[in-house]
Amino acid sequence: MSATDTTPRDAAAVAGIAVFRQGLRPFFLLCAAWAVIAVALWLAALHGHGPSDGPLPGARWHGHEMLAGCVGAALSGFLLTAIPNWTGRPAYAGAPLALLAALFVAARLVLLPGSPVPAGVAAIVALLPMPALLVTVLPAVARAATPRLFGPPALVLAFWAGDVLMLGEAAGWWGGTFERGALLSLNVALALVGLIGGRIIPAFTRNALRASGEDAAPRPLPGVDAAGIAALLAVAAVDLAVPGGTLAGAVATLAAVLALLRLSRWQGMRTLGQPILWVLHLAYLLVPVALAVKAAYLLTGVGWAANWLHLQGIGAIGLMILAVMPRATLGHTGRPLRASLAMVAAWMLLPLAALLRAFGQEMLPGMLPYAAAGTLWILAFCLFLVTHGPMLLRPRPDGKPS
Repeated sequence: MSATDTTPRDAAAVAGIAVFRQGLRPFFLLCAAWAVIAVALWLAALHGHGPSDGPLPGARWHGHEMLAGCVGAALSGFLLTAIPNWTGRPAYAGAPLALLAALFVAARLVLLPGSPVPAGVAAIVALLPMPALLVTVLPAVARAATPRLFGPPALVLAFWAGDVLMLGEAAGWWGGTFERGALLSLNVALALVGLIGGRIIPAFTRNALRASGEDAAPRPLPGVDAAGIAALLAVAAVDLAVPGGTLAGAVATLAAVLALLRLSRWQGMRTLGQPILWVLHLAYLLVPVALAVKAAYLLTGVGWAANWLHLQGIGAIGLMILAVMPRATLGHTGRPLRASLAMVAAWMLLPLAALLRAFGQEMLPGMLPYAAAGTLWILAFCLFLVTHGPMLLRPRPDGKPS
């Protein structure tokens, strides 16, 4: 029998192992699956059909799981995939990767609505995945001895600190920290969008324009990139120390202006014929939009801006995740970087979900904004699972190992 001849049983075995060949595979699947499951459970609870509260009350469970669950899985997949590329080490794979995924799943299960696990025990279990992730990747970063590579892991640690504040209050270790912890994780996730988006969006755009023979030089604007990242970090710091006041509104305004200036350099209007590129620019555009709406609320108290948090979470962060995951999946499974019609539809659904959740209560009655936004969110991530899930579960079609 030749090396290419396999029985159906052999093929099934290879396909089963494939999901643990690279960090993005299990964690992108977990991110999308949990985005669907967690929001479906939340919508059911809002309409009186969900189970009783578990270690966290319903609304807090929803907020926590959108951050530690969905965003946490996306960050894990990104870091486990990026660190080998940055440091030249082999991909994280096999049993260590499976263990990280198992810890993540255990964290979700112990916090489920209706879970009988005591809050203190659930908090300890739920806080394990991120430290385990950092212990896994930091040796390679340390050996590389490149200071800038410590930036993303440091922000992931800050993201986890927000989780500690959230679950620490739930466990009774201290009081009054859940909301600040949630805001810290949300803002650190936005800073990661600024940091990572600021690297990949202009680079991907430049490469695509050069490939088509166009001038790809970014517009010069010295210092704006560093200032933009610093402003996003300042948003996180001020919201942690003195949230909800004039200072927080002023810093959000500055961060919005700088984010828009950064985006203006990246030639997004020249990518309109390439959905896999323009969605990255659209996701980044929602960073200054969300910050501006937040600033409007904090500085003036206007009612229409009260739900800015969801514009930041669903729009800027959620859309960036849904923009990066398909591109990374295609690239790391040996496929052309072309967006499917299904993903283009998903990229249109998610901003609409963000707008409905942020502003729908001003226009639609009762629970309709929640149901509509949640349904669009679920559909968007279902489209990712249908189109890209099989790619993550199966070996590369070109036969390469990862």
